[in-house]
Amino acid sequence: MFYRLCRVLVLWWTGTALAAGHAVVLMYHHVGVDTPPSTSVTPDQFDSHLDYLASNGYRVWSLEDIVSHLLEHRDLPDKVVAISFDDAYISVYREAWPRLHARGWPFTVFVATDPVDRGLPAMMSWAQMRELAGHGVTFANHSRSHDHLIRHLPTEQPAQWRRRVRADLLYAQRRLQQELGRAPMLLAYPYGEYDTELQTLVGALGFDAFGQQSGPVGEYSDRLALPRFPMAVAYADLTEVGDKLQSRPLPVLQAEPHDPLLAPANPRPTLSITLQPGGYQPDTLSCYVSGQGRVQPRWLDKERTRFEVRAKQAVPVGRSRYNCTARATDDAGWLWYSQPWIRRNPDGSWYQE
Repeated sequence: MFYRLCRVLVLWWTGTALAAGHAVVLMYHHVGVDTPPSTSVTPDQFDSHLDYLASNGYRVWSLEDIVSHLLEHRDLPDKVVAISFDDAYISVYREAWPRLHARGWPFTVFVATDPVDRGLPAMMSWAQMRELAGHGVTFANHSRSHDHLIRHLPTEQPAQWRRRVRADLLYAQRRLQQELGRAPMLLAYPYGEYDTELQTLVGALGFDAFGQQSGPVGEYSDRLALPRFPMAVAYADLTEVGDKLQSRPLPVLQAEPHDPLLAPANPRPTLSITLQPGGYQPDTLSCYVSGQGRVQPRWLDKERTRFEVRAKQAVPVGRSRYNCTARATDDAGWLWYSQPWIRRNPDGSWYQE
């Protein structure tokens, strides 16, 4: 009961409850054939995605417009999608930009500024970003360092961690403004990693923030942990992409625990979900655990508005997710919710990438 009250107060204080309507945000890194498959789509796959959007009547909006509509409680039309890229790789300039520019479609690039300042050949240059910004491309904050921001350094006290991470994010924001003239208050967490401590800091700075957990954004989303659908070679098939584009948010009123960071003693977290009644078919509810496949959720009330799900075995060290879906009552697609988890090594130390 205490946790629920605190959660409601946090939502009220940060403005995390969004408006009605929904949109899908696609997240890419590389567009290429010689980059890591886990963070890449090929140019042919990217073309097929863009063709699918065009031929199926999707409206490609800027990420800023989608977030502002939700936060200002303005309705979104059907079939709204945004395209985003993390890290500002050179393939965005060479491969993605010509294709998107030819269609007149906006997109957002989240930039880690230190790699760009160092002139790494894998990254776009500031001059290239200025060229794209002149044509309406949005560039936003992906931190200065691209560090695992939730990690405290050895012997670092909480106040020291807050000062360090705050300085990192504000420095990146200044560099974007200096080089490009503007930078919206949008943030993509490096590696998609966040915890409640980082969310509190980010919210106090005035950002709206995106993770890398899958799902559409909408009325029930947390503005400090907005979902996106990661796109990569293994998940680029048009049938799968089409299901994601047609998805709507599962009406999650409350998820416990909200914090993705797991205690070392809790490698098999139990996720408890409270749903807004109606709009979903309870018999179709399914949940999936990273690396473990389908896990049967358990309804906790006869109205079937509350359920819980737990992994069959310990989730892997590092990042993982519980994905839960149910068919909409109108059979027009899947309702989707994803809960990310971050697990340290059993001794409490941080894992290596």
